[in-house]
Amino acid sequence: MKALFSLLHRYSAPVVIIGTILWSVITVALYRVQENPPDTIVLRLGHWQLEGSVREAMDHMAAEYQKLHPNVKIVQDAIPESIYGQWITTQLMGETAPDLLQVGLGLPRHLWIQYFNRYFIPLSQYIDQPNPYNVGTELEGIGLRHTIKDGMHQSYVEELQEYMTIPLSQFGVRVFYNRDLLQELTGLDEAPEDYREFLKVCELIRSRKDPDGKAYTPIAGSKYHLALWDSMMFDPLTFGLYRDADYNRDAKVSIDEMYTAFKTGNVDFDHPSIRAKFQMLREVTDYFQAGYTGLTRDEAVFLFAQQRAVFMATGTWDARSLVVQAEGEFEIGVMNFPLPSPEDPVYGEALEGPRYEKPEGGFPFAINRNCKHPEVALDFLLFLASQEQNEELNRIIGWIPSVTGTELDPMLSAFEPNLEGVFRNLELNLGGESWVKWVQEYSMYQVNRISYEELVQNFQPFYLERGTIDFREMVKGWQRKMMVDEQILSSLRGQSIVQELPQDHPRWIRYRKMSSNLINRSINNQIKLQVTERGRDPEALGPYEHSPAAMERIRATIRERLIREGKLPAEETGS
Repeated sequence: MKALFSLLHRYSAPVVIIGTILWSVITVALYRVQENPPDTIVLRLGHWQLEGSVREAMDHMAAEYQKLHPNVKIVQDAIPESIYGQWITTQLMGETAPDLLQVGLGLPRHLWIQYFNRYFIPLSQYIDQPNPYNVGTELEGIGLRHTIKDGMHQSYVEELQEYMTIPLSQFGVRVFYNRDLLQELTGLDEAPEDYREFLKVCELIRSRKDPDGKAYTPIAGSKYHLALWDSMMFDPLTFGLYRDADYNRDAKVSIDEMYTAFKTGNVDFDHPSIRAKFQMLREVTDYFQAGYTGLTRDEAVFLFAQQRAVFMATGTWDARSLVVQAEGEFEIGVMNFPLPSPEDPVYGEALEGPRYEKPEGGFPFAINRNCKHPEVALDFLLFLASQEQNEELNRIIGWIPSVTGTELDPMLSAFEPNLEGVFRNLELNLGGESWVKWVQEYSMYQVNRISYEELVQNFQPFYLERGTIDFREMVKGWQRKMMVDEQILSSLRGQSIVQELPQDHPRWIRYRKMSSNLINRSINNQIKLQVTERGRDPEALGPYEHSPAAMERIRATIRERLIREGKLPAEETGS
């Protein structure tokens, strides 16, 4: 007996470890059996939306789908967005990823392109087929792509020439306000959407005190909320930069085009569009609470919910929670961002229109290439993207449906995107030291520690000098990306050759288009690199300007065409 106790004492640790492992294996196995009942197809769905309403909505839709397909069970994996990029990478590489995955967060775009090419199933062959779950509705017989509000533009990956996702929602950003507090402090029932009137209202709110003598805050802000005001209200003032920096004439100014314009002297911080943005930023943020850049998103929401602030900018993702918090306490209103009138003495010329809001599909899901039942995964996505079910899904969450012809909460009607307008064209993110310098100086300007003149004096010379090094690094990044594009091209070409596809097959068409784009990008990048290295050119023309010689050639070409068409006599020499 003594020998037995001695033996047990000597091997107790290994026995406990082995027992724990066996218990874990048995427990996991039993859980998997319960999770995967016999003759049942289990689809796992991974996303980063931790809002309770999202998981509730997905569980509800899974139950509705199971009524139609009793042998299919949907299981959610909700992952915090802070680790979603790492999680999805390890899951995909380990071939343990869910069958359906929300995509777009946590990784740079070039990595998502590689992942799409390697780990996900292209959906291009299905987008023009009718959604079977739309039978009996106004969308019956219409191709899937045409039933989605944005035409599935965001689902299309140009580098792959494929549609890769199906979006289930849309998002928008507006200004929420406390109707009761606004009326109490200003006597207004509705918030003004004219910029100058809005500033007057903010000044009036700031002058009011509660019974305890505490001041009210006109706008609840934080670093998070500043980005919303910036993108929706201040940035559109920079649209006019395209006339001086849009070298490829697509009306958008890219990061490399912006730096090229600065280096050639076509643009500097005295440009009226840039000055307008920073002046408006100063005027509006003066009505944020003190120290807002050091506050978190939740602190600003708390200030608004406690009725210490009247206005707060946020998106549809917060609408449901704000309504719940305000229930029984105060009424919430929603307004567009206030804009200056065309006659405004400061901003009238700079603002060429309201902000263009591209109706991009959100909450997008892709199908894992390792999915054992891809046809079922696609069917479930089509179920969620049908008119009736998409409306129900987004009703529970409190978001805007992605499908046309759906109804939405009356409050969310204010979030319908503006389809005619302008967008930002100030792009300074070269990366490297110049970007670090910009973030530092911009942050100092935001908290009113430096003036605009000091911001320009501190940053512009550094940007022009150090930016050349960072621009070179950007070009190297483009070149490294070219290697990835070449791998994708090789894959397309190899598959096309092995399968002996005809030259007019979509795969060959994608190959030729990608090859052409790759060559053109390489040439354009080298041209910009040479221009930036030559530095400031006082005689440089803007992209929408022509030299006298070029104008004469244009006139000559027009005259020749009119003569050929018989609209101008051959002897006519006037212009």
